[in-house]
Amino acid sequence: MPRWLSLALFIVPVTSLLAVAHVYLYRRLVRDLTARKALRRAGIALFAGGFVGSVGARTVGAMLSSEAARTTGIVLLLWMGLVLYLLMFTLMLDVGQRVLSRVRKEPAPPSPERRAFLAKGLAAGATVASATVSTYGSWRAFHPPDVRDIPVRLPRLPKALEGFTLVQLTDVHIGGVLQRRFVDELVARTNALKPDLIAVTGDLVDGTVPALGRYVEGFGALKARHGAYFITGNHDYYSGAGAWVSFLQGLGLTVLRNRSVSIGDAGASFDLAGVDDWSAHKLGEPGYDLDAALRGLRPDRASVLLAHQPSNFEEVARRDVGLQVSGHTHGGQMFPGNVLGRLIWGEQNAGLSQLGNSQLYVSRGCGFVGPPMRVGAPPEIARIILLPG
Repeated sequence: MPRWLSLALFIVPVTSLLAVAHVYLYRRLVRDLTARKALRRAGIALFAGGFVGSVGARTVGAMLSSEAARTTGIVLLLWMGLVLYLLMFTLMLDVGQRVLSRVRKEPAPPSPERRAFLAKGLAAGATVASATVSTYGSWRAFHPPDVRDIPVRLPRLPKALEGFTLVQLTDVHIGGVLQRRFVDELVARTNALKPDLIAVTGDLVDGTVPALGRYVEGFGALKARHGAYFITGNHDYYSGAGAWVSFLQGLGLTVLRNRSVSIGDAGASFDLAGVDDWSAHKLGEPGYDLDAALRGLRPDRASVLLAHQPSNFEEVARRDVGLQVSGHTHGGQMFPGNVLGRLIWGEQNAGLSQLGNSQLYVSRGCGFVGPPMRVGAPPEIARIILLPG
């Protein structure tokens, strides 16, 4: 599928939802609550400007200086998240009030005074709830990710490697919002764990090397006994995967593009494989090649596969790979996205799951995409502790 078509299939529904949300919220929160022309005009300006700004945030930012662009982008993205929660809470309260009225069999229609009082009360309630959730969500998104320990029994892991720690960083999305300060804090927290191995499993960036290289070079300070490894994610392809691979290799990260390496020494070791992103072929790239990645792996050795998306895990399990480490889903990132993600991905939306003798760990990720909010799916640094199976 051409990239423009993939983008269109994502952008058109999102833009349509935002348009409907802005029109509905103006009508419900402004037009229906006041007859004053000045307030209505202010409401039109706010919601029209918010819609245009949230859709065209990158274009607006490109016209401004770099710090102004970042501030403008953050404000517009926060507005987008607030609007989504305003829509959700307003609809919930309106529907809930109508259902309650029918259950109570209240006389209809209510007096104009009562109708106006209820409309204003529900609008105030929805606004307070939305502002509260959005404030918490933005605080959680910018707050450093929690460290989450995940013990995993890996079949055929040598006893000498019991307690081997693999720290996973994924879906950082360095770009116009998250920059060098976030990178340095993330690297410091990771190094403090004294990991045996670090795996950066894709969607590291949202932008080109010239634009973001000065932020991403902070990952060159990652330290682990057996090194730091990187695989590509879909957003890395949007940003020029080839250039980023070269840049990260220059920082000392080992990039696994459909190949494997041995981790450990002659006395005790396991195989670590990595694949390019599952959707890369849609962008005209060679992409995901499981056969090449697993070529040469021996069935009597423990194995770990790094794959950005949890897609194709059934085939990975059929190949008897002991553990796949993935990201991509963000765990849904923002309620109700976490609920929808669970419906779409099932157990593969976030956390540890098992199929046959193989296990899959999907991290909720370190950063975010879209509105800078995390609600019901907190960011994480995953510390996977390998134990003999």
